[in-house]
Amino acid sequence: MARIAVFGANGTIGSAVVAEAATRGHRVTAVVRTPSRFDAARHPGEVSVEAGDVLDPADVARAATGQDVLVSAVGGGDGPGHLALIEPAARALVEGLRRLGGEAPRLVAVGGAGSLETAPGTRVWDAPGLPEAVLQIMHAHGDALAYYRTVADVRWTVLSPAAHIGPGERTGRYRTGLEQLLTDAEGESRISVPDYAVALVDEIEQPEHIGERFTCCAL
Repeated sequence: MARIAVFGANGTIGSAVVAEAATRGHRVTAVVRTPSRFDAARHPGEVSVEAGDVLDPADVARAATGQDVLVSAVGGGDGPGHLALIEPAARALVEGLRRLGGEAPRLVAVGGAGSLETAPGTRVWDAPGLPEAVLQIMHAHGDALAYYRTVADVRWTVLSPAAHIGPGERTGRYRTGLEQLLTDAEGESRISVPDYAVALVDEIEQPEHIGERFTCCAL
């Protein structure tokens, strides 16, 4: 079983990743700004909590020490919040892991769907009529991905969801791809939060995308 630290464990996706990993028997540490707001007892298995700021490389290094995998599931709320957090967090995460040298765990980061291709030369964020706040969120994740792609000395993976991710059941069934937006049998690009967490923890257990971005979609 792996030792996994999760930044952003209080968020919708982060809490789902904690639950999925703990259910499978992994040892999970939830890394949050305010530990009193995280209820480890509500999760099955072995879950602990500690304070940490994803924008502080020293905190990243401390949280990552002794772990097998570091997950970043942080989100910035609105558009400006994402612009202020996502790409700067990517840089802090990489810097923190670099401080551990060869002892650094692997990094798996929650990404966005905006940079996925819908046709050659066209991305999700090129669709007309998207609100500015949505575009800011999309480009925040795109900027982080562009930064990760310059990093060769840290083992990183970014998992982009389908175009629509939200509440739903855990089916454990999904398909994956790389740079193209995926759709289901009805032509919809969607994934439930629980199934996204399944895909992320599957990647932790069976690494197939080190040094690249991949995406997942409901069947």
